[in-house]
Amino acid sequence: MSSEYSYDDEAQFFPFFILTVAGLVTLPLTYTLLRPSNADETLAPRIQSNYKPKHADLVASLRSIQKRKQRRIKRTVVALAGWGLMAFMVYLIMVTKTIVPKLWNPYDVLGISESATEKQIKGHYRRLSVKFHPDKVRPDPAKNETTESLAKYYLELTKAYQALTDEEVRNNYIEYGHPDGKQSFSIGIALPKFIVSDGNGKYLVLLYTCLLGVLLPYLVASWWYGTKRRSKEGVLMESANNLFRQYDESMDEADIIAALSAGKEYSEALKGDQAESGLATVEARITADGVASPFAAGFSLKDKEKLEELDCGLRRKTLALLWAYLGRVDLGDAVLNRQKYAIAPIARTLNQSFAAIALAYGNIGPIAGSFYANQHLIQAISPKSSPLLQLPYFTHKLAMAVEGDSKTHMTVQKFMDLPDSQRRRLAVGKGLLTDREYQECIAVGKQLPYLRVAKAFFKVTGERVIIPSSLVSLVIKGRFIPPGTEKVPPVSELDLEDVDPAEDDLDSLMGRKTKTIKSADGKPLSVEEESVLPPLTFAPHFAREQTPKWYAFLSDSKQGKMAVPPFTFDRFDQPIFDPEGRPTFAMQTLKAQFAAPPQAGHYTFVMHVVCDAYVGFDTKMEVTLVVEEAAKAAQMAAEDEISEADEDSIAGQMQALKTGQPLGAKKSRAQEQDSDEESGTEEEEDDTSDTNTDTEDEA
Repeated sequence: MSSEYSYDDEAQFFPFFILTVAGLVTLPLTYTLLRPSNADETLAPRIQSNYKPKHADLVASLRSIQKRKQRRIKRTVVALAGWGLMAFMVYLIMVTKTIVPKLWNPYDVLGISESATEKQIKGHYRRLSVKFHPDKVRPDPAKNETTESLAKYYLELTKAYQALTDEEVRNNYIEYGHPDGKQSFSIGIALPKFIVSDGNGKYLVLLYTCLLGVLLPYLVASWWYGTKRRSKEGVLMESANNLFRQYDESMDEADIIAALSAGKEYSEALKGDQAESGLATVEARITADGVASPFAAGFSLKDKEKLEELDCGLRRKTLALLWAYLGRVDLGDAVLNRQKYAIAPIARTLNQSFAAIALAYGNIGPIAGSFYANQHLIQAISPKSSPLLQLPYFTHKLAMAVEGDSKTHMTVQKFMDLPDSQRRRLAVGKGLLTDREYQECIAVGKQLPYLRVAKAFFKVTGERVIIPSSLVSLVIKGRFIPPGTEKVPPVSELDLEDVDPAEDDLDSLMGRKTKTIKSADGKPLSVEEESVLPPLTFAPHFAREQTPKWYAFLSDSKQGKMAVPPFTFDRFDQPIFDPEGRPTFAMQTLKAQFAAPPQAGHYTFVMHVVCDAYVGFDTKMEVTLVVEEAAKAAQMAAEDEISEADEDSIAGQMQALKTGQPLGAKKSRAQEQDSDEESGTEEEEDDTSDTNTDTEDEA
């Protein structure tokens, strides 16, 4: 018995091996490339509009480049190469003749049926032995026969006969499949022999060295140092450090814009001589006389001086381009205009890192400023400009004509709420909007998702009162009412309630896509919770598509500090628009959970609900959190247990005698007390922002 290694010289097996390995990589990779995108930008509805700004082609080109980057060109190339390799392997499998090893069968050797008896086998063998005995048979050259081949064939006949008649030989055949006992075997390797043949071995060693010694360490190092170079917000650590050094607790939005120019990511958009070329042109354009402000870019003299103080050419040009973008200044050069639109998404990413730094310090000024800066970057509006510039065809001149002599800017909501005749009188005319432009402007305004807060309060699930250090939920009730919407239905009192789920409703308690509402008969009802995306942001100047997000947080107005960090809301539990595009006026519920203060008392906060995509769509309200002593909460719970006793029971009658009042009156008074002690604020209004932040009127 012997064993040896054999290679696949006939290419019967190695194509199957390579096809399998290539398929393990290619098929999942192809699936990731072809599956429908689940990104919010793909799934979210869009605001219907035919409006295109002056440089819409540049914005569309930059958006297209970003989408191509997201498609991962390298992955596509690898997938195509994998399919090509798999196709070649399939071709080899189809054209290669399959060699099937023949099993030794004594019946086939003798040429008799397997149902033959021993007598028939002996008779048949006797005839064959006479015919093919080496002493009697003669080789036939025409049949390519030799004496050795005939002797070998006669030996095979003898072995076959013995395997069927001799007991010992038959046992060998039954156990090992051959009358001579256990045969030699070979171990096959599904690789062509030329790979390891003389002269090619060194190339195989070189391949292994490149794969395991060079490529694998390179990939691991690239991944490791790539993660180390960036913060969790996705910006370079060097940029995050620069933003940290720029931070100051007295920063306003313009200061934040200046700080964002310190990022290192701009060097990719402004490579080589582009870092400083055209700087004089940009500065001349943005410092020219403006329509609504001293300068065309909309910045102040302090901001201009801060720009001129910068020594770094790259940063100075970056800041100048940022102000040109925010001021919607035409730079008169295609390259400069393209750079102007290209750096805005970079600045927005850096602003997210700055917001994280501001949150760590906790000062409400820079935190709110970072949210407002994000709005202005998306809408291409300078910090002191009119929010009306978010509407199509609006310019600084038109915004001034609409606002008139007002000392404060008019919000989109206020403009859209004006009677149509008054809006037309202000916005349509010579040097203003045409009738077609006006219709387009109003159509877009009536599609913007403005969240109007109706009520905000605090609660603990399943409890009547809030005790120290308990897990509190800030519940915000509001409706999406686009500006200019007419015939808004009144708010239902049932919609303003936040019903606790039943104790046996595990899905609602665990937050498994169900919520509890109060039905018309006042009973709790579990319904399936939806996940609705708001429409994509209407931002024709921003070179990215993104869905708006709302942030809710609490601040201490006395200390100017953050009390509860922001909670993000980008999906909602009720439809915002129906299939025809009309608002549903469905009551949305936003919840943010945090730990209650460790001491009992009344805590007054300022609640901020900020939209990161639209200017002036924010809400500020004062809300009061009432924290009761734990002992008082326990006493109220005990009273509830007694008050819940049946009037006909002994406990109920004793309680009625003790208080001198019927049990039903006790329950009614307890319900009134529960209503009075609910911690929260309903429809309070505190307009402290630069723009109007009115809350919804229930009346």
